[in-house]
Amino acid sequence: MKLKETLSWRLAREYLYIVLGSTLMALSMDLFLVPAHVAAGGVSGLAQIINYFTGWPIGLMVFLMNIPLFVLGWRYLGGFRFAVRTAVAVAVFSFVVDAAAPFLPPHGVTSDEMLNVLYAGVLGGTGAGLIYRGRGTSGGTDILARILTRWRQIPISQSYLFSDALVVLIAGLTFGWEKALYALVVLYVSGAAAEAVTEGSNVVRTALIVTDSPAEVAAKILHHLNRGVTVLEGRGAYTGARRTLLYCVITRAEVGPLKAIVREADPNSFMVIGHAAEVLGQGFRSWYDD
Repeated sequence: MKLKETLSWRLAREYLYIVLGSTLMALSMDLFLVPAHVAAGGVSGLAQIINYFTGWPIGLMVFLMNIPLFVLGWRYLGGFRFAVRTAVAVAVFSFVVDAAAPFLPPHGVTSDEMLNVLYAGVLGGTGAGLIYRGRGTSGGTDILARILTRWRQIPISQSYLFSDALVVLIAGLTFGWEKALYALVVLYVSGAAAEAVTEGSNVVRTALIVTDSPAEVAAKILHHLNRGVTVLEGRGAYTGARRTLLYCVITRAEVGPLKAIVREADPNSFMVIGHAAEVLGQGFRSWYDD
């Protein structure tokens, strides 16, 4: 019963992420991108360009253009689970873009182009990150990029680059090349924001320690930092001598104390500090938090 409740809450939270993220992306477009005439790639950017010439509703065009991509995604990217989450994201985005526009300032909240670009990137990227946290996609070129990755083994970053670059090129011909350069800034900022939201604060450090006093170093780490330590056996390539290696995962705040511990226990040790994008398990993020 408890497991069922946990799974139900997790599912509800994921859809809440998708709805909130789609809403933020829509507001980013209405408040910053459309007033600034900056089309930052994707299906929404293409819809913005068409709206500029025809006046057709942006949200409706986004919804219609996603239908063929939606069908392809259903076939190649996970069937029902993919379809439902993507449909929710696209439907919420399309609805909010058109429904909220009449109630928002028609010329946006600022006339400063750089502020429009930065806030559009942060708000839109945060929305995209929330959608990814909800295990969904934002539709559009997100679907196309994933299909290209699976079909032609093209790296997903390159897939995004190809699809967004084409829209930015068309936007440059429509709104001017200065606007196209601003669009590139939006893409960069939104990507950074989406990555920050997706990873959260779970960026931690790993430490690999080569020492002649493994028992003493491990004991101090266990006692002072309360972190687990894994003992590995290795052999030096030059000397051929057997060496003991210690591996542990710590937070950023624990890097300094770890250095002090290792220096005190064995000043002749060798240590490498690395970055880990995510850690799941005891002492860090729970497996059920995602």
